[in-house]
Amino acid sequence: MMLDDLKENMQKSVEATQRSFNTIRTGRANASILDRVTVEYYGTETPLYQLANISTPDATTIMIQPYDKGSMGQIEKAIQMSDVGLTPNNDGQVIRLNIPPLTEERRKDLVKLASKMAEEGKVAIRNIRRDAIDDVRKQEKNSDISEDESRGLQDDIQKVTDQFTDKIDELLAAKEKDIMTV
Repeated sequence: MMLDDLKENMQKSVEATQRSFNTIRTGRANASILDRVTVEYYGTETPLYQLANISTPDATTIMIQPYDKGSMGQIEKAIQMSDVGLTPNNDGQVIRLNIPPLTEERRKDLVKLASKMAEEGKVAIRNIRRDAIDDVRKQEKNSDISEDESRGLQDDIQKVTDQFTDKIDELLAAKEKDIMTV
């Protein structure tokens, strides 16, 4: 059924938006802010999470324990070069990232970034809706379905679209609350 595919694709957009939100730094330590960090390891760009155990021992610290101690220098360099904005502390065994408290101005910037990510998610959902409605209109034009069926399907598509944009709004509200919590 077409609506099932539509829901599945829209759910993927919501999940992608959630993953984007997870990369935004809040005042608390969250290992997912390192998801986009890649390390040059033996000549290959490798995601950090494949090279080390990443944990959060407390609310303001991320601890990175490399599987190969020889890669500590490269990991440290990759974190410094990334857009994470944190300075790694290397003690020879583990790398620690201390999460400083966010300033009010930085929090507002992060909320704007989250809003932008949410809007991108909504645009993706609207594009899926547009494609689905185009398919329905094409079927109607080819006389595969009646005009009434077409209208009904288009209404259903719009309802599903509204549900998923509401989900993104809920995720955004939760993320904004998370960011603004001191």
